[in-house]
Amino acid sequence: MKDASAPAAKYRKDYRPTDFLIDETHLNFKLFDDHALVESRLMLRRNPKGDAQAQSLCLDGEQLELQSIAIDGEALPETAYKTTTENLTVNVNKDQFELQLVVKIVPQKNTSLEGLYTSAGKFCTQCEAEGFRKITYYYDRPDILSRFFVTIEADKQQYPLLLSNGNPIAQKELDNGRHLAEWEDPFPKPCYLFALVAGDLDLLEDSFTTRSGREVKLQLFVDKGKLDQSEFAMASLINAMRWDEERYNLEYDLDLYMIVAVGDFNMGAMENKGLNIFNTKYVLANRHTATDMDFEHIESVIGHEYFHNWTGNRVTCRDWFQLSLKEGLTVFRDQQFTEDMRSKAVKRIDDVKVIRSHQFAEDAGPMSHPIRPESYIEMNNFYTVTVYNKGSEVIRMMHTLLGEEGFQQGMALYFKRHDGEAATCDDFVAAMADANEYDLEQFTRWYSQSGTPELSAGFDYNADKQQLNLHFKQKLQQESHEAFHIPVLVGLLDEQGNALSFSQSEEGESLQQTILHIKQMEQSVVLYNVTQSALPSLLRNFSAPVKLHAQYNTEQLAFLFAHDSDSFSCWDAGQQLIQRYVDSQGKAFDVSYIVNGFKSIIENTKLDNAFKARALTLPDLRTLFEAAESPDIDAMITTRESLKQTLSDELADHWSQVYLNNREAEYSNSQESIAKRAIKNVALGYLMQSSKADSELLKQHHAEANNMTDKLANLSVATHQELPCAEEFLSGFYEEWKHEALLMDKWLQVQSSAPTQDVYERIAQLRNDPVFDLKNPNKVRALYAGFAALNFKAFHDASGKGYELIRDTIVEVDSVNPQVAAMLSKQFSSAPRLDSERRNKVTQCLQTIVDKKSLSKDVFEIVSKTLEQLNEQ
Repeated sequence: MKDASAPAAKYRKDYRPTDFLIDETHLNFKLFDDHALVESRLMLRRNPKGDAQAQSLCLDGEQLELQSIAIDGEALPETAYKTTTENLTVNVNKDQFELQLVVKIVPQKNTSLEGLYTSAGKFCTQCEAEGFRKITYYYDRPDILSRFFVTIEADKQQYPLLLSNGNPIAQKELDNGRHLAEWEDPFPKPCYLFALVAGDLDLLEDSFTTRSGREVKLQLFVDKGKLDQSEFAMASLINAMRWDEERYNLEYDLDLYMIVAVGDFNMGAMENKGLNIFNTKYVLANRHTATDMDFEHIESVIGHEYFHNWTGNRVTCRDWFQLSLKEGLTVFRDQQFTEDMRSKAVKRIDDVKVIRSHQFAEDAGPMSHPIRPESYIEMNNFYTVTVYNKGSEVIRMMHTLLGEEGFQQGMALYFKRHDGEAATCDDFVAAMADANEYDLEQFTRWYSQSGTPELSAGFDYNADKQQLNLHFKQKLQQESHEAFHIPVLVGLLDEQGNALSFSQSEEGESLQQTILHIKQMEQSVVLYNVTQSALPSLLRNFSAPVKLHAQYNTEQLAFLFAHDSDSFSCWDAGQQLIQRYVDSQGKAFDVSYIVNGFKSIIENTKLDNAFKARALTLPDLRTLFEAAESPDIDAMITTRESLKQTLSDELADHWSQVYLNNREAEYSNSQESIAKRAIKNVALGYLMQSSKADSELLKQHHAEANNMTDKLANLSVATHQELPCAEEFLSGFYEEWKHEALLMDKWLQVQSSAPTQDVYERIAQLRNDPVFDLKNPNKVRALYAGFAALNFKAFHDASGKGYELIRDTIVEVDSVNPQVAAMLSKQFSSAPRLDSERRNKVTQCLQTIVDKKSLSKDVFEIVSKTLEQLNEQ
């Protein structure tokens, strides 16, 4: 029986337009040391698509203290309206009217970091998905687009900067040392895109001239003393603006673009129209404070939020079930941006690693959902790798099917049809199909069907007919699901590893690779004019987000690892070899296939060092666990450790040479130098685990490190391998960088992710260190998510200590910040695949959580669904 007190779900099928529209939103914020007053004037009219007879207006609102309410200047009696903990209902009998409200809120006590809150002496906002209701009563949904006019009033000395969306139109001095600023946003927007910042910040300014000749002022605001860490973010913004013009023909539409970096932020960043609010993690960087990966992430996230200006802001989503409309599409665009700015092959591998280690697990877990979900209890829980990353893969498949020119035609039609509107995923697909006269009806199943398709592939060669026969079979998550349209990019390799030409018909043109359209549950395809026995290279560039089960034997995988010209397929063959070795627990599997494969990669002078770094890195335990059919955690850990030891010892001389060949005395941020640091630090990890390990080498590396990439690699190797110098390095790092919050996040994570026996006691000590703050999401992610997500061995310790640690943290954090607690709750999503003893321990922990009173909707939804799946076993 369903618990009547449990939070209720919302369903996509229940969508209906509001009865009223809000044409204009006038907001006046009066900010004080212990509270804020929000005066709003909403210009409403009946919605032609709503109920023409509606006699009441229902607006969302939480944690608001209503001070006054009036319609068209006339105060309402208490009998004319009603408030609850979630909304305000007003009796109305007019077709057009102005609603005036004054509410009191307390941003200083808002630890959820939703709505208006304070961070390090600043006022700031985060309204996506449903945070605006904590600011004032409103239709807190994305299909209500309104013109915003904002006035902010505060103490001038304490808050000299008063920022909001759009264009500044006035500044005034007031009595008692206060001042105000007025802002107008010329583009109608949903309230989730509203932003406000008030504080005292340093400013970096630049400009960008659009191709139409308009000069856009660029402003980047950071905490005092951090300007030396802001220049890369500004350069990334300029690169993103230029790229979007060149690649997508999209020009920025305002004369001002602002970014503000905030230390307390639930997400990575937010695309508020013209005023992006960022987590400091994705803004602040220089070579001394950020790793090469940090620089890439900053560039990517800066681009992502800027690209949202069109794919998310100018065209927004009708309802939150359509979230992938803006996020999947924009992730795809930021991935393209990174591919063009850096290494396309390496970026593709990195993106696939996220899909395989995180998204496939989500597909198989209790929170499994299609990229367009059908229901949710708490919308914040659906900012997922499925909506974002799998959503991007679905967009990428459309790009593969239509080609670059066809995809761009579809984008142009999409903007022509829906600019200034709240659209749906169906609208986007229709634009792509209509612009290219391409049938995407079957393809749309990717939007409505959950789970990861498994694609089996067999092949045989007919020498007499010179034909290669390929046989495919789809296996779907649910019996009710219908066959997907799966694009499979395929090429052929001859016996020497060279590309072999073929045709798709007897008289067809000669090809070296092509796309196969797999649309049936079982389907065979013939490749013609194959002049010799060939090995197919399947799913090149990861052309579809599926689990491919090809009939390759060990020798064939090793051959692909050594010869495949498709970078992804080459890397993937090596990963599959390692997976098979670990799954077999090293039995009946010749480890020399892997050792020789690694050796060939090291010695191949044609390969880029950045690619080599990926190819020579073992899959982490989480990835191996998710890919295994029947995972045995303890055996898996032992086998992987044994394999790493073998690779370290047998290739010790090679690792030494790689390390020495890629040392650079002078720092450079060129792609070549970044790649050298990547391969050098991979080699360092193996070297320090080999029987030839030389502690003096690590100390020399530590002394010579002139950038954070090398320093952090050094710290991680020493800590994770429990080398004698680890404590010295950790204490030295702390003393040097304790004033830098982001570097203390790294310091915390290096320790919590170390698979050592004392990690539980160490985390308890770190929890009490002055640099840790339970109210700061970055700190909780570093210490506790760093443990649960990155320390697979300790989190899944057979004693259950790891589960209990995260259980207790979830309960504690939930009362402070439900979104962060929900993030931690997702770390149990793979529990149904655990052995029975571990499953039982997780079940007990989750039951303890769900039994707690006043549990947030965020945590309840995830924990209850996980328990339900566990109890079904």
